[in-house]
Amino acid sequence: MPRPPLGCREAILAGRGLMLRAFLGLPARAEGIVIFAHGSGSGRMSPRNNHVADRLRQAGLATLLLDLLTPAEEQDRRNVFDIELLAARLRFAVDWAAADGETAHLRPAYFGASTGGGAAIRAAVGDARIFAVVSRGGRPDLAGRDALARLAAPTLLIVGSRDGPVIELNRAAAAEMSCPHELAIVPGAGHLFEEAGTLDQVVDLAGSWFLAHLRDNTR
Repeated sequence: MPRPPLGCREAILAGRGLMLRAFLGLPARAEGIVIFAHGSGSGRMSPRNNHVADRLRQAGLATLLLDLLTPAEEQDRRNVFDIELLAARLRFAVDWAAADGETAHLRPAYFGASTGGGAAIRAAVGDARIFAVVSRGGRPDLAGRDALARLAAPTLLIVGSRDGPVIELNRAAAAEMSCPHELAIVPGAGHLFEEAGTLDQVVDLAGSWFLAHLRDNTR
C-alpha cells in the first residue's frame, strides 16, 4: 500500500456499499477542507494534486485526496469520463467528512483538475455546504449548461496560456455562470502546468480563493 504524503494519513471512506481509499491531511486549527477531484486516469497519488494539497495544508486548509473509482471500476474506461458518477463520489466524500468526528466541523470545498473540474462543478450544484470551487486546467463544460447556470458556489477557473482549446471552453463555461466567478490564465503554462513555477502560481491563486471565500462564509 502506498505511504501517505508527509502530513497526511490513510483514510478509508466506507458506506453505501463503497470503500474508497484516500489521503487525509488535517493541519491544526483548520476551518475548511478541500476535496480533490482528479483528472481521467489519476487518483490520490497524483503528484501535481499532492503538491497543491501540501501547499494548501501549509496555508491552514485540510485536504482530502481520494480515488473516486474502485480498482474494479477503473477497468472500464467509460467510468473515467462519467461525470455524474464522479460527482456522486464527491458528494459521498462530503457526506463522509460531515459525519467523521475529525472533519465534521470543516467546511468543504472542491479542487478539480481536467475532467475533475466538470465533476466538481456538477457535485457542487444544489449543495449549500460547498463554500468554493477551483478548477485547474479543467473541463467545466462537461458539467453541462444547466449545472453551470445553477452553480452557486464561488468558482475560480485556472487555465494555462498555452492551453488554447481549454481556454475557450472555460470562457464559454464562465459565460453560463451566474455565481461569483473568475477566469485566471497562468502565463506560459500548458494543460498540465509542468513548466517551472506554473503550478506554484496555481497554488497561490487557489489558496487565496479558498481562504477568501471561507472567511466570507464564517463571519
